[in-house]
Amino acid sequence: MSGKHYQRLTPVLMMALFTTLIGCNRDNNKADAYGTFEVDEVWVSSKASGELVAFQVEEGMRLPADTSVGLVDSTELHLQRAEIEAALRAAHAKQLTTDAQMRVTQREREQLKLDHNRIESMYQQKAATQKQLEDITTALDLSSKRLELLGTQYPAINAEISNINARKALLEERIRNAVLINPIDGIVLTKFVQQHELISPGKPLYTIADMSVMFLKAFVSGPQLSEIKLGQHVRVYTDLSDSKMQEHDGVISWISSKAEFTPKSVQTRDERVALVYAIKVRVKNGGTIQIGMPGEARWK
Repeated sequence: MSGKHYQRLTPVLMMALFTTLIGCNRDNNKADAYGTFEVDEVWVSSKASGELVAFQVEEGMRLPADTSVGLVDSTELHLQRAEIEAALRAAHAKQLTTDAQMRVTQREREQLKLDHNRIESMYQQKAATQKQLEDITTALDLSSKRLELLGTQYPAINAEISNINARKALLEERIRNAVLINPIDGIVLTKFVQQHELISPGKPLYTIADMSVMFLKAFVSGPQLSEIKLGQHVRVYTDLSDSKMQEHDGVISWISSKAEFTPKSVQTRDERVALVYAIKVRVKNGGTIQIGMPGEARWK
């Protein structure tokens, strides 16, 4: 080849080489998995039924854990508690009355024992009649039976008090459940009810999620499974407004054991693969990641 032809082909060869390098660079920057971000939502429900007389929850609101966010009408429950407390006082009064009767009967019996011994001694000395001895013996026997009868009342009274206390404890739990407690620290995502609505146990009131931790749900092909494992640190990227990518540290927290067809909205590294496996990458959110935002993961 002449020098003239060499000079004419050099720019062509240089352009081809440049294009090849760009293609390689793009291929190196290509993600290993694509997906969208999601969170672990908590569906908060009521344990009580009735009118929602107070409800301080709004979508987008940050709620601390273990704080009161609402109240279900518990007027009837408080009336029932007053009735149960009255029954409990009556049962304790019955117990106190029985205690007093037992003490009186025991003193009478002790005195009858003394009188019986005295009259029996007098009878042996022929200073008392047989009728006097029989009368005091009968009185002593009646006193013993009365004391025994009073003693049998205690199991029934104790059982009554135990039953009332159990009913009271159950009622106290229902009253506590009337106060709605937020379970976790997070952001309210969806609100389903309004104040003054009638609610029932198990009915969802709102959903809340800890937005400080997000999960990139992505998809990988079968051959890629050998490249990843649970607990593996990977790089996660999200889009910025200036067409740049923001990098986050991620940890693979879940790998599906079942294959599924490639979701239409998700790209994969090998578009010819029909079946993919879902994975979840745990990422700490500094406030820039939102639910449903697209992301990509790289581990090569």
